[in-house]
Amino acid sequence: MQIRELSIPDSYEITPILRGDDRGVFLEWYRFDKLSEVIGHPLTLRQANTSVSKKGVVRGIHFADVPLGQAKYVTCMHGAVLDYVIDIRVGSPTFGQWDSVLLDDVDRRAIYLSEGLGHAFVALTEGAVVSYLVSDTYNPTGEHGIDPLDTEIGLVFPPEAGEPLLSPKDTDAPTLAEAAEQGLLPTWDDMKAYYASLGGTN
Repeated sequence: MQIRELSIPDSYEITPILRGDDRGVFLEWYRFDKLSEVIGHPLTLRQANTSVSKKGVVRGIHFADVPLGQAKYVTCMHGAVLDYVIDIRVGSPTFGQWDSVLLDDVDRRAIYLSEGLGHAFVALTEGAVVSYLVSDTYNPTGEHGIDPLDTEIGLVFPPEAGEPLLSPKDTDAPTLAEAAEQGLLPTWDDMKAYYASLGGTN
């Protein structure tokens, strides 16, 4: 597999090698050793999630308190989504910026984002199936959101997704500026220290 760092530090696009024949396709969509070589520490996995979304559904922007936070390894098992990583670490050189990766059932890429980063995606097809490997179990008191329509962040949704469909939880979420004012966001310095504590080179 090929692993490429995105424009947001501590996030990566993973492109697997597809081995196809007349029976279909085989691939390794996750390799702990290959990922560990890049991020500098093993990814501890404590939970796996799957979502099924209608076309146009936007999930996110979501993040979790650190420690422990939730590092995520995400792929699209069926259909297609545009997956976003958003830098919400106050003081980061890319604070408020984002990058995206097309995840689909053709190239079967994955995306990894470390703890302290925001995550969202928009479904480009009906019944898009997204699977997540995460580094900690769900903690409702430590989970937060940012409005995915926040103009300061400026996520761009592809026209083929149609009108964004959001949950009340996401539409009611604060903007990036409001989340910063409320003290909900991690800081760049704290996150670098946390990555170092994991044994990483981030």
